[in-house]
Amino acid sequence: MKKVLAAIIVCVFAWTSGLWAQSAGPAQTQAQKKRIAIMDFDYHTVQSNASAIFGTNVDVGQGIADLLVDELVKNGTYSVIERQQIDKVLNEQNFSNSDRADPASAAKIGKLLGVDAIIVGSITEFGNETKNVGVGGGGWTWHGLGTGGFGHHNSKAIVAVTARIVNINTGEILASEDGKGESSRSSTSMAGFGGGWGGAGGGQVNFGSSDFQQTIIGEAVKAATDQLATALEGDASKVTTPTISVSGVVAAVVNGQVVLNVGSGAGLRVGDTLTIERVTMTIKDPTTGKVLRQMTTPLGEVQVTNVDAVSAVCKILSGSDFKVDDLAKTAVH
Repeated sequence: MKKVLAAIIVCVFAWTSGLWAQSAGPAQTQAQKKRIAIMDFDYHTVQSNASAIFGTNVDVGQGIADLLVDELVKNGTYSVIERQQIDKVLNEQNFSNSDRADPASAAKIGKLLGVDAIIVGSITEFGNETKNVGVGGGGWTWHGLGTGGFGHHNSKAIVAVTARIVNINTGEILASEDGKGESSRSSTSMAGFGGGWGGAGGGQVNFGSSDFQQTIIGEAVKAATDQLATALEGDASKVTTPTISVSGVVAAVVNGQVVLNVGSGAGLRVGDTLTIERVTMTIKDPTTGKVLRQMTTPLGEVQVTNVDAVSAVCKILSGSDFKVDDLAKTAVH
């Protein structure tokens, strides 16, 4: 009977340990990922070509950036922040579209976002090569729609992009990668594939939609972005996470969450852990009155779940009874 009981205990321990490992594993992996932001790509050199293809001005730089985000998130090499966070900071900083590919401007935005690195890029080619064959055919047309003629035509879409990973502290370019995609088809337009494509409604195109990706320009975009994503995934080791010690105070405790008076401007990032301490005694120099030392009592730990430039919202990992003016310091484990 004792042997059976012992065996049951071992099995239960192993099962619960396995569950703990499964729940703890993803969190540990997430904490080790390099945190990046991706700026909308600069597309001014191909704007006229894109407008000719879509019939209106489409921000193809935003479309390719969104597609690149999707690819990197699927791969899981990086932790990629959401577009809403980027747009919020860009609006606050009056960021100009002309600064999209500027490493210095990107580094500044990256600091405010609290990321390890930021990716900027440019679209260097976004057009087509069409050969018309038959009565009225116009021969070769480069970067146009090539719509002349009554006969057969072959269309070839070509898309090329380049991206750079920028160190947010120095503006140094850590890596530069390229991606190129081509697609060709007979008797079809650049933005057509035989049905289902709805065009650029309101000047917007969802580059991730299956309808768009079945067009020849969509196939070229997808191929170029996939190639670029693969190259950037291989550069993860070039991105370093600096060790930053952050100090602040508790500004509020609301609904079980702790709000601090420091944020990404001080180097704080989502996932960072801080200890909360309370000053129990202030020791002053009896001659000058200068504060020599503060004696504190540790209360617990919190983890950052949301951060902006000047504040951070944290969940409580341990401890309780946190109050305004309690000290917060980067945890050292």
